Amino acid sequence: MTQDTWSLGGHTFTSRFILGSGKYSLDLIRAAVEHAGAQIVTLALRRANSETDSILDHIPAGVTLLPNTSGARNAEEAVRIARLARECGCGDFVKIEIMRDSKYLLPDNFETIRATEILAKEGFVVMPYMYPDLNVARDLVNAGAACVMPLGAPIGSNKGLATREFLRILIDEIELPVIVDAGIGRPSQACEAMEMGAAAVMANTAIATAGDVPQMAEAFRHAVEAGRLAYRSGLGRVLEHGAAASSPLTGFLQD
Repeated sequence: MTQDTWSLGGHTFTSRFILGSGKYSLDLIRAAVEHAGAQIVTLALRRANSETDSILDHIPAGVTLLPNTSGARNAEEAVRIARLARECGCGDFVKIEIMRDSKYLLPDNFETIRATEILAKEGFVVMPYMYPDLNVARDLVNAGAACVMPLGAPIGSNKGLATREFLRILIDEIELPVIVDAGIGRPSQACEAMEMGAAAVMANTAIATAGDVPQMAEAFRHAVEAGRLAYRSGLGRVLEHGAAASSPLTGFLQD
């Protein structure tokens, strides 16, 4: 079987697990890279620009940095954060996160489209976090996004794929990579997202809050790989009514 790779912004990746490093810890980053095989790690600008302990000092060489615009409340703030991240040496990748809602932390899709259009024109590889809406996803494609990152459930909730039916629509209709972001709480949920045809999944809280972080990271690695392999293999049919024997019912011994 040929190696299963995917690309973003001219970079080719073999791992389809992305670490969201919001719950920052060196053990989490180490586990995600060594045990989950993460090749993309997000970081907030405040982590990269800290005078005491920069997250950049602890991310291994070869891992693609994905600065996010966490804390931005509108497109202008997101654009400013993205530009600062690039000036700090974080590269051209940027994950757009714009949230005005402080209770549920749901993304502002309208402002996200605006920021995506501005930053894509400036040469950024824009990865927008969004509420799964087909019309918004199409607008993000037209705005120059490199992928779309719909939420599975509210950030940090570990509730899994609460938006699965909308995720299916995006995966079916959007030509860009669809990366399921936020809410995944178990390896089985990551596997399900990959079985649906997602290009990759992002997780943070599920691993960061596990009893054994390295072991959970490894579980996610296997789950993502299994889900992807199942998708590539072609899942078996589902019968809505009745049953079908896996062994023939004819040819029984006669009395």
